[in-house]
Amino acid sequence: MKTALGLAVVAALAALGTQSAVAQTAIPSEPANAVNLVDGLEGVFGTHAGFRRSGARGVCATGEFVGNKAGAALSKASVFSGKAVPVTLRFSIGGGNPNAPENGKGVRGLAAQFDLPNGEQWLMANISAPFFTAATPDGFLAFLEARKPDPATKKPDPAKIAAAAAKYPDFKPQMEWVAKTGVPASYGTVNYWGANAFKFTNAAGKTQFARWMFVPVGGQHFIPDNKLADHAKVFLADELKGRVSQIPVEFDFVLQLAQAGDPTDNATVAWPDDRKQVVAGRLKVTAVSDKSTCDGINFNPLVLPTGIEPSDDPLLAARAGSYAVSQGRRLAQ
Repeated sequence: MKTALGLAVVAALAALGTQSAVAQTAIPSEPANAVNLVDGLEGVFGTHAGFRRSGARGVCATGEFVGNKAGAALSKASVFSGKAVPVTLRFSIGGGNPNAPENGKGVRGLAAQFDLPNGEQWLMANISAPFFTAATPDGFLAFLEARKPDPATKKPDPAKIAAAAAKYPDFKPQMEWVAKTGVPASYGTVNYWGANAFKFTNAAGKTQFARWMFVPVGGQHFIPDNKLADHAKVFLADELKGRVSQIPVEFDFVLQLAQAGDPTDNATVAWPDDRKQVVAGRLKVTAVSDKSTCDGINFNPLVLPTGIEPSDDPLLAARAGSYAVSQGRRLAQ
């Protein structure tokens, strides 16, 4: 099954690289900022009182994380001490529609808050694709504005989507990934990537840029394509609750280490597959919880522990600002 937005993405892929007479209408008239990025999300998905503007449909969970010596060798962050730290989690469906079908293609999200010793926290929001939607805030704003439904048809205009894709070819990696990747059978059976790069500093002062991903210990599992049409449209929260009631869902926390020349400012460009990977810890999901557990958390990716710093990726500051604006609007409703 494909959502309306998913069909628009497919149309954009087909037209990628072509010229369009309406190209200028797909390009934002002002630079991206926290307010117009959230406005862009609302323009695509509508405003749903009390729900997040991105990842609107989701479920809270709790668990713990245990870092290891391999992680401590890269960062002095207390999360790698080897002691279990509590984690508040939120799994979600990409986009701002709280009624989005769960048997359609698209990204899933895994957001986390690590509560570390001495009041320190580490917040993050990860997606089930190794690439972010766009390389820059301006590109992401163009992506959203091109997908705003036409008032007459109530659907996105494929010509505007194609024009934006021609202007911003960095849209292509994530769109291609979504098109070729199956629909996860569970929130607990799919990889989640951080996409952005971060700088890790160890106790000796040595620094290393890295990207991370959470890899399900039980492997990835997807719904067969020929079963999608008959599959339940809403199932992920109940499936996860049933799964963790029997045995915790576990993910390895894997760091991919950059080498000289690897871009740290572009979340749409993958590093070569031969880059060293280090398993730096394990996340264990132990319970599905009610909405109040994670509803007040905005999963700001710039809330980081000592030993981990942001890279020069412009999306990090844009995400932090738009998350704050989204949370303010949501909690005010």
